[in-house]
Amino acid sequence: MRIFDPHIHMTSRTTDDYEAMYAAGVRALVEPAFWLGQPRTNVGSFTDYFDGLIGWERFRAAQFGIRHHCTIALNPKEANDPRCVEVLDVLPRYLAKDGVVAVGEVGYDSMTPEEDRVLARQLELAREHRLPVMVHTPHRDKLAGTRRTLDVVRESGLNPEMVVVDHLNEVTVELVADSGCWMGFSIYPDTKMDEHRMVEILRRYGPDRKLVNSAADWGRSDPLKTARTGEAMRDAGFAEHQVSTVLWDNPVAFYGQSGRLVLDPLPGFTGDAATFSGNSVLRGARPGTTSPSAEGSAV
Repeated sequence: MRIFDPHIHMTSRTTDDYEAMYAAGVRALVEPAFWLGQPRTNVGSFTDYFDGLIGWERFRAAQFGIRHHCTIALNPKEANDPRCVEVLDVLPRYLAKDGVVAVGEVGYDSMTPEEDRVLARQLELAREHRLPVMVHTPHRDKLAGTRRTLDVVRESGLNPEMVVVDHLNEVTVELVADSGCWMGFSIYPDTKMDEHRMVEILRRYGPDRKLVNSAADWGRSDPLKTARTGEAMRDAGFAEHQVSTVLWDNPVAFYGQSGRLVLDPLPGFTGDAATFSGNSVLRGARPGTTSPSAEGSAV
């Protein structure tokens, strides 16, 4: 089973996760820019983070056989912090970079006027750069937030086929299905959706325009939830081509609109001494490799 995880936060994961994902069939992913768990206090902290997404993390994933892409944006939670909104001025520089396949995550957290302004500006940037958009729906008042999101998307003039509205559930899926936007579902161990609820949504609404992701981050989450959803689909009687549609073809079709996907196959982990800015993913000597000091420093 070949898998493209369209929303996973690998900066918060370990190399063991990369190895397990490759073994489960993950060959490509998209990592959205997101909140790090505590407030950032200046624009420089964002640019360092963005540089890591388009540089080190892309390299790290490739060392484990996985093609890494990312989305760049000011996330909705930090859109309310006046120390952060200046990052809107530096976004165009990053939205032009290789490997950046969408603007995101954007959307609402508390549905404030500040979030309205930041969302509208980032939708403008997406249109200017001809990039898709990944929209985050709020954890609170999700139905109202989804309605408001769809209103703003319509007002922006963006083609709905260029927008995925993520973190959906049984209450919000029909609204987004009717809008023409793509539908994103985060599969979690305890919250949001699980793989069995996802199967029921796929039974009712079909596989078209659906993106299933693990959204794995620094909380309790599972980077193999995409593979587990594929298994649940098979157990429920879905055909192999339907599993492939949801777990590979759909993310390729959506993010392919950026013109920046790179999906050439890579080997799995080989113990290579390749480095990025002098750093290697290796720790300690490996059979068939030179000593750590000859490999470059490990981080």
